[in-house]
Amino acid sequence: MPINPALKRALHDRVRFYNDLGIYDFYAQPTTILKEAPMPVELAVSTPTSNDPADALRLIREDIGDCTRCKLHLQGRKQIVFGVGNPNADLMFIGEAPGADEDMKGEPFVGRAGQLLTNMIKAMGLQREDVYIANIIKCRPPGNRTPERDECDTCSPFLMRQIDAVKPKVIVALGAIAAKTLLAVSAPMSELRGRWFDFRGTKLAVTYHPAFLLRDPRQKKETWKDLQMVMKDLGLPLPTKNIE
Repeated sequence: MPINPALKRALHDRVRFYNDLGIYDFYAQPTTILKEAPMPVELAVSTPTSNDPADALRLIREDIGDCTRCKLHLQGRKQIVFGVGNPNADLMFIGEAPGADEDMKGEPFVGRAGQLLTNMIKAMGLQREDVYIANIIKCRPPGNRTPERDECDTCSPFLMRQIDAVKPKVIVALGAIAAKTLLAVSAPMSELRGRWFDFRGTKLAVTYHPAFLLRDPRQKKETWKDLQMVMKDLGLPLPTKNIE
């Protein structure tokens, strides 16, 4: 039976509303209206999906659009900073939020902290193009302040979809904000580093954010230990070169 256009639009809007909340599949349970009526077939409604990670990421970006879901779009952000890298990456880095350089270019980790992250990746024997990089939130907070809870809650469903699309073998949370948001814990970095967490069926490790390392270069040695743990799990050779 064809669907009335107005009803179709209403259904689309309702599905989009639930998608924004991180809910993607809905099922209508079979019911019997009349004793003689045949049992209806189960109906599943969801947003378009793709088995190709690159296509899936494009769909997510289209769903985000020119996002106005939280107050950050009114607080000076120039553009959405979605994510960058290999859609089939085994390794995914997740930071906190875009800064001024990222907001200008529309790509995560391109400023001074991004240059250090690139060096960290190279020290692991990889290239930036080999991994996937994203942030907890996709808009720059004013003055690079710490993202607020409601902003993280609003944006995190899209990050979860990115993770599900890429399906990395290992996720590295960069810094306390990323780690605590992903793991829903309030433990200090000293308790989060040096161990593995199970996150949505994927291994997750925690290390210092590159911006923190710029302020305290002494912690580069500790960060290198964290990255070596990741390399060992991924089967990467362990070079002796440290982070520059």
